[in-house]
Amino acid sequence: MRSTRTLGAVAAVMLAVLLTAATAATAGARPTTTGAQVAPRAVTGAPYCGITWGSAEKTTGPLSGAPLAQVRTGRHDCFDRVVFEFAGPVSGYSVAYGETWTEGEGLALSPYTAGDALLRVSLRAPAYDDQHVATVPYRVGEHAANVLRYSTLRDVVFGGSFEGYTTFAVGVRARLPFRVFVLAGPGTHSRIVLDVAHQWQE
Repeated sequence: MRSTRTLGAVAAVMLAVLLTAATAATAGARPTTTGAQVAPRAVTGAPYCGITWGSAEKTTGPLSGAPLAQVRTGRHDCFDRVVFEFAGPVSGYSVAYGETWTEGEGLALSPYTAGDALLRVSLRAPAYDDQHVATVPYRVGEHAANVLRYSTLRDVVFGGSFEGYTTFAVGVRARLPFRVFVLAGPGTHSRIVLDVAHQWQE
């Protein structure tokens, strides 16, 4: 009788030890990725490089007779840039995401422009002089810039010039924030500048 009670007590003690060990192992186990215990990654939403431009249409300014003289691009730490230089004062433009059509013909340029998003750039100035002689060397549909190794820019395609308006399709990596502004110079020239950010937020 005594041995039976002793065995029962020993068994109870062993069971308690086993339960304690199991509880400790469970408490120390790492949570699985499918459980609710995994904390979501914090998202700051901080503007990338302080950029708060947004991706909505930017449009302003009247028509001008000063012709387009040059198109060039540049790479910067936080954005890629396209510069449209004119032989005189120009301030009118309309830039927005969406399909771009050739001036005077209405041919969609998206099939011919690299990039996953397309910026329609309408400049309110011609690309020809008073004698209707072209002032830039591009033909409609030609690539106006080499954007190899650019972070955001994928293409700049000339869409033509008609009745005082000049169009470009600017292909970019994705729909990203952009800004447009006007600079005076060099000399009597002026520039419409398009900057497209490398990303939305940090």
